[in-house]
Amino acid sequence: MKIPTIHGNIERRILINYTADPEVIRQLLPFPFRPKIYKDKAIAGICLIRLKNIKPKGFPDLIGVSSENGAHRIAVEWDEGGEVREGVYIPRRDTSLMLNTIVGGWLFPGVHHLAKFTVREADGQYHIDFVSADQTGVSIDATETDQLNENSIFRTLDNASHFFEKGALGYSPNKNGFDGLKLQTYRWEMRPLSVSKVSSSFFEDQDIFPEGSVVFDHALLMTEIEHEWHSAPTPAHNK
Repeated sequence: MKIPTIHGNIERRILINYTADPEVIRQLLPFPFRPKIYKDKAIAGICLIRLKNIKPKGFPDLIGVSSENGAHRIAVEWDEGGEVREGVYIPRRDTSLMLNTIVGGWLFPGVHHLAKFTVREADGQYHIDFVSADQTGVSIDATETDQLNENSIFRTLDNASHFFEKGALGYSPNKNGFDGLKLQTYRWEMRPLSVSKVSSSFFEDQDIFPEGSVVFDHALLMTEIEHEWHSAPTPAHNK
């Protein structure tokens, strides 16, 4: 699917990240994707992102739309053209904006599920949760901090930031295969969050993730990031 270049502002982006058993994650991925491994673990998570003034590049902000969104993500690799490519596979997208559910898979990649979002942000503290019509839900309470979670597999903020910056190319399932979208940010700056509470109906579903196969690792924050979304070609092995 080819879409026009989309431009706007990321007012807030929280990445909730988990480590997981690579074999469990492998079962969730369609060909040609495989888990991207970091220190013997697969990395998965949820992106909670508020977008503002989203519209085709070159159009005035006046016609742009804003929304709260949640995307379940898995860091992946695949072989293409004799090279190893990397990005994220996004099996599910949720949104506060009805328009996204209508144009998802047409003007914007992937099927979008309508969800009710609750957001409270003040003085560096964040509460965000959403519940969709099929009861898929996510919730996080977090506070801005200077240090990455000391128990994180990444050990340092620079390690984590570098890993996720490489995940700018994302693929979402559609009825014909995958829709591809590449995120281009005008700057890349991540800050750590101290998480007091986090829950995810997806990662807590033991029919998908047997006990002990997935563990919360850390959360990261980005704010006020001007960006563009670019259509990306379908992986060669899926053509």
